[in-house]
Amino acid sequence: MKQNTSSQRIVSEIRAQIRAGKLAPGDHVPSAREIVRAHKVAIATATKVLAMLKREGLVRVKPGVGTIVRGERGVELSRERIVEAAIAIADDEGIGPLTMRILARELGVATMSLYRHVKSRDELLFLMADTAIAEQTLPRRGKNSWRKQIEIITRLQWAGYCRHPWLAHTLSMTRPQALKNGMRYTEAILQALTLLNFDPATTLLTGVSLLAYVRGMAAALEQESQAEQDTGMNSEEWMASHQDSFEPFMKDLPVLTRLANGPNVDLSIGILFECGLRYVLDGIAARAKRTPRS
Repeated sequence: MKQNTSSQRIVSEIRAQIRAGKLAPGDHVPSAREIVRAHKVAIATATKVLAMLKREGLVRVKPGVGTIVRGERGVELSRERIVEAAIAIADDEGIGPLTMRILARELGVATMSLYRHVKSRDELLFLMADTAIAEQTLPRRGKNSWRKQIEIITRLQWAGYCRHPWLAHTLSMTRPQALKNGMRYTEAILQALTLLNFDPATTLLTGVSLLAYVRGMAAALEQESQAEQDTGMNSEEWMASHQDSFEPFMKDLPVLTRLANGPNVDLSIGILFECGLRYVLDGIAARAKRTPRS
């Protein structure tokens, strides 16, 4: 409740500055880090402040510039510009709130003008995903072992998902899209696995399972980002504030109780990703040892 009150108070201050003309159209509004320093609040609270101002239509994200007061017009539209603006909105607010109407408002144009460049929201999401994936440059194959190659590739994927928490939700493992840049990751994983002596079916199943693991872990990123905005608390702060709600039934969970009361363990999403990746690669290595060499 305290975080919510803080965010509403800061929003009111910035809103008043905009309406009084102290922050004019096109002017920068304080960044999340500036809000943290000026108001002594958590970064999650500062992020929520900017999200609330955007939902009110008072500010917008200008890629490469930052968050500015709305009011600029005359944007020259192109497919690239539309995709860039859509990614900025999704990075900040998630994929759910992204509609063609909101995107048009962000760009300061009529909604129908967007359809001259992208046919639909589905096509827009397709272009956004391929553009986001392309930000990560795959290294040359080199002389690395199969395991080292896969570690490099999957960590690049993970970094892309962390930069764009919405990305995992736009990709399908059962109905894969023809994303040029996404398919390069698949090819790179399969190339690394060809260094093992697996049969074709095992190679393909292993490669797709690896990609599915990374995407599955990344699916929690947007949910956590949204939860931080909504509550003003990170996962550790949220757990601490809800500790009492777990107590009534912990007596029936002796192993969990013993481990939870033991040495502190970092269960953040990044640590869980690295832990799971290590176990998956250990399993592949064990399978490779049991596979006869040709």
